[in-house]
Amino acid sequence: MWRSVASNALTLFIVGLIALAGTLAWGRKQFTGPGPLAQSVCVKVEKGASLSAVSRSLEDQGAVSDARIFRIGADYSDKAKGLKFGSYLVPPGSSMRSVLDILTAGGQSTCGREVNFRIGITSAQIVLRELDPADNRYVDVVSFDPVADAVPAEYIDAAAGDDLRWRITLAEGVTSWQVVESLKRADFLEGTVAVVPPEGALAPDSYEVDKGGDRAALLTAMQDSQKVILAELWDDRAEGLPYKTPEEALIMASIVEKETGVAEERKQVASVFLNRIAQGMKLQTDPTVIYGLTKGEGALGRGLRQSELRRETPYNTYVIDGLPPTPIANPGKLSIEAALNPDTTPFIFFVADGSGGHAFATTLEEHNVNVAAWRKLEAAQGAEGATGVQGD
Repeated sequence: MWRSVASNALTLFIVGLIALAGTLAWGRKQFTGPGPLAQSVCVKVEKGASLSAVSRSLEDQGAVSDARIFRIGADYSDKAKGLKFGSYLVPPGSSMRSVLDILTAGGQSTCGREVNFRIGITSAQIVLRELDPADNRYVDVVSFDPVADAVPAEYIDAAAGDDLRWRITLAEGVTSWQVVESLKRADFLEGTVAVVPPEGALAPDSYEVDKGGDRAALLTAMQDSQKVILAELWDDRAEGLPYKTPEEALIMASIVEKETGVAEERKQVASVFLNRIAQGMKLQTDPTVIYGLTKGEGALGRGLRQSELRRETPYNTYVIDGLPPTPIANPGKLSIEAALNPDTTPFIFFVADGSGGHAFATTLEEHNVNVAAWRKLEAAQGAEGATGVQGD
């Protein structure tokens, strides 16, 4: 009898082990296998949120198929207490393990709302935008000029929350003075800026920042980024260029940046100025003259006068030989690359063609034809006439 009972007990024990193993295998497959999401969702983890609350939220949003299995997997992975506050984009088909990794990895939020403070050449703009998980693209919610416009209530409400990303974006061609003056109006940053960074020293880019971050520290990061870009491109520069130092290449890059907004023709524009230098010509470019008048502190607001084109200043390239003493703006990576690896062309002249780009010419006769066409187009559009004849 006892032998029969023991045999039955052992059988039940073995069956139980098999069932448990099967359950564990099923649970492991549920935890590591593809998840139920058909499209991306933005998952928000509140500060101090419990694993239980987050797992239920994930199940409600369809990010995981079973909140209990998610919790068990988190415990088994020793990540149950590792949830990080923020909003995170969970891609379609993400396994529970992948979701857990996303929510515990830390770092900046990857979805939800963000403020992008865009510093442009003519103005600055604060944009509150939100990621649309369906196509993983940001949609502008509200935007305003921090100087000219009233602050929208929606921005005030969003800024008061703690789940908001902050970003500073510099447009290519902004001056250092413009950047500093704009950062003073970024009400989510702190600290003063004692000295405006050297012209050309800041890398136009998008920088993620913390609310309450230090303005001076951000400017240092922008300078460090530009140093890295310039050093890497300098090491990979073409042979035979007339620059003695990387700083001279940066000056040329800033001129290219201000002369054209068309990325595809930057290397052509650089070739024009380098061809002029090679032939002993003056650069004759309006943006340097304008910088000599404004020092980069805002727009000139009018056309150049003939007297200004004749006046000798360190930045008047109609009068001086070679490059001006400093950059005239903060050039982007593409313009630096253009200055250091220009196209090989015979072009000496260029003028606007009405499309946003330029018409290039090898001879003065060809250039005069292009200038005449441009002036005719300007007249037809009721636009103000161009000032120079050997550069836009």
